[in-house]
This record gives sequence, C-alpha cells and structure tokens, in this order.
Amino acid sequence: MTATHFDPDTVIRLVGDAVTAPSMHNAQPWKFVFHNGSGALALYGDPDRAMPRTDPDHRSLHLGCAAALFNLRVSAASIGLPVSVQLLPDNAEPWLLATVTIDETASADSELASLHDAIPRRHTSRYPFSEEPVPTALWDGLWTAARLEGCRLTVPDTWHIDTVLGLVRDAEHREEIDPLARAETTAWTSRTESARGTRRDGIPAAAFGPKASGGPAPVRDFGWANPIPDRGWAVFEKRPQLALLSTSGDTRADWLRAGQAMERVLLQATADGLTTSMTSHPLEWPELRWPARDPVAAMGHVQMVFRLGYGPAGPDTPRRPLTEVLEIRE
Repeated sequence: MTATHFDPDTVIRLVGDAVTAPSMHNAQPWKFVFHNGSGALALYGDPDRAMPRTDPDHRSLHLGCAAALFNLRVSAASIGLPVSVQLLPDNAEPWLLATVTIDETASADSELASLHDAIPRRHTSRYPFSEEPVPTALWDGLWTAARLEGCRLTVPDTWHIDTVLGLVRDAEHREEIDPLARAETTAWTSRTESARGTRRDGIPAAAFGPKASGGPAPVRDFGWANPIPDRGWAVFEKRPQLALLSTSGDTRADWLRAGQAMERVLLQATADGLTTSMTSHPLEWPELRWPARDPVAAMGHVQMVFRLGYGPAGPDTPRRPLTEVLEIRE
C-alpha cells in the first residue's frame, strides 16, 4: 500500500485495533481525533476517565493510552503503512499525547506486522497458571521487545519475587482501608456475570477469576469490591513467573514509552503462546513503588509488573464503541 495521508476508512480500522489495548480498570482513557485535511491522527488522554486517588499523576492513564498507540502502530504495519509518531507534540495541550502520520520515507515494519494476529487474542487472565517454566528463549524475546521500545524487562530473583508479592499484599490492604481508593475500584467493577453486558468499560465479574485458596493470589482481586456468589476457588502457582518493566526516567515521555513497551511485551508473549496478567496496584502507592525496583538495575523506575506462564486464557472484556472514542474533523 502506498499513501501519503490516512483516509477515514483506514483510520477506523486502525483505531478499532488500538482500543483493544489494556488500561487500568479497563477505563479506556483515550480519545482519537482524525484531522481529515492534514491526514494526521491525534491521540488524547481523557481526563474524565482518570482516577485521582490511585493514579493522581495520570501515570497509568499514560500507560494505557500508549498501549493503544502501540496497537495502532502494529495495525498500520499490518496493512503496509509506515507511520511516524511524535510524542507530546504540544506543551500547550497537556492531554494531547501523540500524533501519528504516514511516513513517506520509510517502509512498513515487518516485525510489528507479525504481532497483528496477537491483538485480538491478548487478554488478561486472572486464573492460576501451571508451574511449567517459561523457556529462556522466550524470555530473551520479551527482553528484546521491551528494549526495542526503550525500556528494560527484568526477571526478578527469588528474593525479589517474594518482595514484590509482599508489596502486592500490602497494596491490597492499603486499598481496603482507604475509602477513596475503594470507591474508585468499586466504580470500575461490575457484578454483571457476562463480559458482554450493557456496560462497555470497567472490569466485569466474568474477568475476576477465582478466589485464591491456600494463600494469596499473584493477581489483583477485584471481587472484594463487588462480591458475587458462587465465584469459585482455585490454588494459584506457588512461584509465579514475574517480570518488571522499567525505565531510566519517570517523566510523561517515559510513561508513553513504557506503555508501548508494555503492549509489545504482551503481544509478543501472546504470539509465543504464553498467558499473561499484570499486577499494577503496588505501583499505585509511592511508598511501595520504590521498593519494587531491582536495586542494581540502571533503569530503576518500575512501570509494570507482568505475570507470565501457561494457563487458561482470560475472557474478552467490553470495549467502548468507536463513536465514543474517535472524532473525525475536516
């Protein structure tokens, strides 16, 4: 395909892939604006979908929007469109996070295109994984995926895994005793059993997964906010396989790079046959986020904690219609 400007039909296709990205509490805090005259596609953060208590600096909001941006890049590559991305292009518009245009001087990225089939298959799984270890070759591929986006992926040692799991439990306790944090989680979860209910955002009950039996689960438990009957119990893996995504800085630009790296790692893991989930709640508390880092790593700002392995795939979660997230202007 050769083109110098996006057209509306292509934009609809690209944004349709973009919005399948993960975001904190599945809030989907993005808005796309296509300028038909210039052919530029702009990505905005949506402040109405921010979480002032648990994400006061909007770090997680930036991560989710950047994950959507990465999906858009993959989608464009899959149809032979090389694109150029400019992050934070206008200081006067803080909610304008990126602009995307067709790059006439480049060719489409085949490595990005190869991840396209993983976009609809990537789902967060809050179910137990097996004890089967992830092969070293796959870890190497995930490390490379993070590096390609300017970030670092670290596989913690045993002591570090214990530290991170301890921080997970601490974060859960802090949220339970903080009324504002509890209110935010409750607002973004649902008792609806079906993932395809009337609500088009948030975490439906079908995605909660089982309650942990015999010890704490290495995943976020949304069930306490909106308890449902007959949810079921399960034994989770004794030694979860975790990875930390980190950056050298902690600016808005770093968050946008980290969100793209996060989605690249998730799509690569999905393409490799792995099941994934993310554990972000220790990072929502400043006093817990710092101890989560690898103390000897140069990139010391942890942006996401991944859990990877082999287990049941997570269910689809709802998505807002494109009419709510895409605006086309002349």
